[in-house]
Amino acid sequence: MSATTTWHAGEVAMQRAAGVDERLAELGPRVLRDHMPEQHREFFEQLPLLFVGSLDAQQRPWASVLSGWPGFVATPDARHLRVDAWPRRGDPLRDGLALGADLGLLGIEPATRRRNRMNGTVVVLDEAGFEVRVDQSFGNCPQYIQARSPRWVERAPAEPVELGPRLDAAAGGLIARADTLFIASAAPGAGADVSHRGGRPGFVHVEIDQDRAVLTFPDFRGNFFFNTLGNLVAHPKAGLLFVDYATGDVLQVTGRATIVASGPEVEAFAGAQRMVRIEVDAGVWWAQVLPFTWSEPEQASQLAATGRW
Repeated sequence: MSATTTWHAGEVAMQRAAGVDERLAELGPRVLRDHMPEQHREFFEQLPLLFVGSLDAQQRPWASVLSGWPGFVATPDARHLRVDAWPRRGDPLRDGLALGADLGLLGIEPATRRRNRMNGTVVVLDEAGFEVRVDQSFGNCPQYIQARSPRWVERAPAEPVELGPRLDAAAGGLIARADTLFIASAAPGAGADVSHRGGRPGFVHVEIDQDRAVLTFPDFRGNFFFNTLGNLVAHPKAGLLFVDYATGDVLQVTGRATIVASGPEVEAFAGAQRMVRIEVDAGVWWAQVLPFTWSEPEQASQLAATGRW
């Protein structure tokens, strides 16, 4: 990669606003790779969960999660990642899987606070799963990850419940007590992405504005790459995924995204650099879909300096 192609226009705009564009132009080609280092390959292959960002036919991003025994994700070589799993019926990712489709992949291990991202293109589809060719591979820092460990449990197959833009009481309750979310985004010509956000329980504010739910959460200081926020500048839509770590419930939502760069709302929330607001268009609820229960979380140390609504 060259310094002129590492970042797309939305990312550069956010970097410039933060005063880090010159530094990131130099740093980018060194940290964004077109292959997975050996430690990333080993990391993905030991995971029981994989988070995926995709686009539906309306170009709306969705965040999804796939699960399996460690080894269901494999890396045949440094340029390809294989997933032996199919999304469940009703997951927007299932309809978005096609040869040539752009996907964002996130491997995260909460117990150790490790995470790595890989964005790429689907090059193989078969009955067992799919394979993605690496376009960008990079690591993420451990900030804002709540440490928790999984334990496998048996669960009956879950049926999805489609939700309208107002969501429902169960969905609103999960969001209101969440300490973690996963956000999918995309940019024209740059592909899809999925990332992690963490905060104190309740860091996502829920309100009903006319006929839809509006979700607002703080954006804390990060690595200054602005992958997600740069995507939102270029393509102002996002998908969010919430996990109930006690029950295995999962909520997916998609909607229109706005970045609130400054103002009283940002200033009143300790640690917030800006706010991200999602006007929900649709959602999918999955009851007890993940085959895990999790230990009580150990809060990320960085959150001690952050506020509450």
